[in-house]
Amino acid sequence: MTDKNLNEFGSTMSNDKLQANIMADSSSLNGVNTRTDVPMTSVNSLSNSDVTSVTTIGEPGTASSVATDPNTILDPVTTMQEKIYDFLMVGGPVVWILMAMSVVALTIILIKLWQFSTLRPERQTGIADCLTYWRDGELTLAKKGLDRQGTISSVAYIAMVGLCEDKVNVGLLKDELNRIAVKKLEQLRAYLRPLEVIATLSPLLGLLGTVLGMIGAFQQMELAGNQVDSSVLSGGIWQALLTTAVGLAVAIPVVAVLNGFERKIERVASTMNDVVTQVFTSKPQKNTPSVSSVNERMNHAA
Repeated sequence: MTDKNLNEFGSTMSNDKLQANIMADSSSLNGVNTRTDVPMTSVNSLSNSDVTSVTTIGEPGTASSVATDPNTILDPVTTMQEKIYDFLMVGGPVVWILMAMSVVALTIILIKLWQFSTLRPERQTGIADCLTYWRDGELTLAKKGLDRQGTISSVAYIAMVGLCEDKVNVGLLKDELNRIAVKKLEQLRAYLRPLEVIATLSPLLGLLGTVLGMIGAFQQMELAGNQVDSSVLSGGIWQALLTTAVGLAVAIPVVAVLNGFERKIERVASTMNDVVTQVFTSKPQKNTPSVSSVNERMNHAA
């Protein structure tokens, strides 16, 4: 070979080595296997679905899987239901019982609110005017102005009617009025006893759940032996205290509402007793003429 041919052959070999080095460097950077025996048509023949399946491969919770998952947006209602379910499962049967008691208490409270709003037992419309007519001897106007459907006014009406009788036994009349008043007050006190039971038992059930939870936590510590994990004890404690918190959350509002209802009934009983007492103490004499009859006689005489 001539010198010219040797030079051309050497330059060709150097160019081939340089291209090989460049391809090797680019392959190492891109993480692509540089096998020359793989035909390029196999790469070009990949479909779009294949590319998608490749790009979505990854561990759960990684950026690739989250970005390509169309169901990553959670429903708030579903999330809330799952939290409530987990809460009930962690609390155990005691929390289930307390939740049932809270539903019963809420139902009774709504019924009592409807009863008091319908009956309006503290209503005293027209009672003061009727008592004034009664003192003045206007017996007909006094009885006519009273509402016979009202809780207080109906008892006052029975008292006035009984005292207007010619031969009335005051002792028997008072006994009858007491019976009617007690019956009306008992109607207002209906369903208050279950509220009182719920308010009393809820904290006790919560405390029972706490004691049972603490027993379970210490049993787990005993089984662990020398390899005691503090997270096991702390997890058992907060799960145990959860039942006490639920019991107090049920009892506190029930006690507040129960005291409100009882105070309202006490006011009704006090007002009823006051009105009936005024009817008896201000009873007009039968031979005493009323004010209207006196005015009529004076006008007739004039």
